[in-house]
Amino acid sequence: MLLSMQADMEVVGQARNGIEAVELAQLLHPDVVLMDLHMPLKGGVAATREITRDLAKTQILVLTTLHDDETVFEAVRAGAHAYLLKDADENELLETIRALKRGESRLSPQIARKVMDQFRRLAPRPSAGPRREDAPHMVSGTADSEALSDKEERILQLISEGMINRQIANVMCLAEGTVKNYVSRIMEKLHANTRTELALLAGQPRPE
Repeated sequence: MLLSMQADMEVVGQARNGIEAVELAQLLHPDVVLMDLHMPLKGGVAATREITRDLAKTQILVLTTLHDDETVFEAVRAGAHAYLLKDADENELLETIRALKRGESRLSPQIARKVMDQFRRLAPRPSAGPRREDAPHMVSGTADSEALSDKEERILQLISEGMINRQIANVMCLAEGTVKNYVSRIMEKLHANTRTELALLAGQPRPE
């Protein structure tokens, strides 16, 4: 009812379980899906993974009461573009939906902290050399992350500001296809699966 009252939004479908959510998304190709994580037949993480795999332009907003660390991390890894708890106020929900339509990623502050903490736990601890607090953090469980070039660092920063490839191309004076290739390379270097992960990783120190 809340969403239907918005002049710039239209509710095109409503699913009763995870399997139906995937089927309706594939049929209707919505701009944004509000995804619950605890659903019968197929959970929200699995449904999110399938929808983002098949529908690159569909943005997933996880809206749930679940906020334990593992659930949050798995939802982001599955491809969720935003994550809100169900106690979020109406304005925050509506603004997050609009932000997703613009190509941005959003996480509530408490969720962002959980994801950042999870990334830090995955970082390997140095066995020798600099003191732990001075050593650069890696961004995955492997020790072969590559350093980013200056241009890649700039693109990563623009991603963290919510820019989509077309906007980054305008700022960087590059072709949109070139930016897409850069983003793919950055994801490969940082072992990230989604732009949401890249946005979160933008503030973390990386190996020289």
